[in-house]
Amino acid sequence: MSDYDAIVIGAGVIGAATALALSRKNLRVLVLDKGAEAGHGSTAGSCAIIRPYYSTLDGCALAYESHFYWNDWEAFLGVPDERGLARYVNCGCTVMKTPGNGHLKRAMELMDAIDCPYQDWDAETLLDRLPWLSTQSYFPPKSQDDPAFGEPNGETLPGAVFFEAGGYVTDPALSTHNLMRAAEAAGAEFRFRAQVTEIPGDGQIEGVIANGNETIRAPIVVNVAGPHSDKINQMAGVTHDMTIRTRALRHEVAHVPAPPDPSFAEKATVFSDSDTSAYTRPERGEFMLIGSEDPDCDVPQWVDPDEFDRDFTDQWTTLVMRAGQRVPTLGVPSQARGVVELYDVSDDWIPIYDKSSRPGYFMAIGTSGNQFKNAPVAGEMMAALILACRDGHDHDADPVTFDLKHTGRSIDLSFYSRNRTINPDSSMSVLG
Repeated sequence: MSDYDAIVIGAGVIGAATALALSRKNLRVLVLDKGAEAGHGSTAGSCAIIRPYYSTLDGCALAYESHFYWNDWEAFLGVPDERGLARYVNCGCTVMKTPGNGHLKRAMELMDAIDCPYQDWDAETLLDRLPWLSTQSYFPPKSQDDPAFGEPNGETLPGAVFFEAGGYVTDPALSTHNLMRAAEAAGAEFRFRAQVTEIPGDGQIEGVIANGNETIRAPIVVNVAGPHSDKINQMAGVTHDMTIRTRALRHEVAHVPAPPDPSFAEKATVFSDSDTSAYTRPERGEFMLIGSEDPDCDVPQWVDPDEFDRDFTDQWTTLVMRAGQRVPTLGVPSQARGVVELYDVSDDWIPIYDKSSRPGYFMAIGTSGNQFKNAPVAGEMMAALILACRDGHDHDADPVTFDLKHTGRSIDLSFYSRNRTINPDSSMSVLG
């Protein structure tokens, strides 16, 4: 039997960041994870893209704020890591203008509202900057069994928007290890192969039971369990009054050789294309990662997070072929490489950063494959919420606000409430 001020369930990137923020507020924190290492669950399968564009003002503000944390990662951590530090490649993000995204008019309005820089490129500028691209339109995205799959529709796309405050982190698991080392330096403890099997009681949180027989006491428990978040919520008995719930969604990411353009290594950016519904980013060694933007023609694969197929399917080939519509010189390798992992998806693809109906129980869940970038800020945001509620603040009646120290904005945390209505501005996809 052990005593702590707070237990964090999950040692992914957001769990580790939450532990760091709470430890820096002088709480004695224990992080439990059923895996063998920090960041080796769904975090390790992340493309680790950093970008400021979302479909809501609050989403954009939080993401732009996060850019500054990653851009000065060493200073934020404040401690070394024997494995080295993850690197943020600030190559920028290019997003195609398409009818489906309103030619990014709303996105540029949101960037103006948060004073985030961007460049509006016409087609000529786009092809000068990224010469391996085609501007032909293939909309709407199609599945491989559609006879029109891969056929251009006769239209061309007018250009793209380049977002300067973006790029990717080279190693998402390493970045989580960095956060763990910083949290440990602040006093946190991490325990692996420790599965939460029970959250006893139905009133004020008193702790958890791990591995079926170890009682660990704490008046605060934070669910940051990623794809297992809904199972943990059910264990805690807090799902009955939640308007927004979470589910585990299976996703594939392809790892392929980059197009054979000599300028790719120098010019490549993170790239998003709602016309074909594929996104890409450069990868070390002149490779490229390809992910899906979840078009309507693809049937979502909702799964039990403890039982899902880790083998590649036809979806892998579809992803590569969709990217090849935009990059005609991209080859389709004979052997599938990449990642099969899970997203923790809320009903509107916007995360839940909130308290619960049970005193002392909090959630940082529904992070849907698009919140890796926000982890360092989300950790501090959760710490502010937890301490306010611990000290008697009624967050449901009077929502906590969180100040973004780099961009000077404030976020009303009711935006991330478990009891919100489904946000009509959400893209309802991994784009958030």
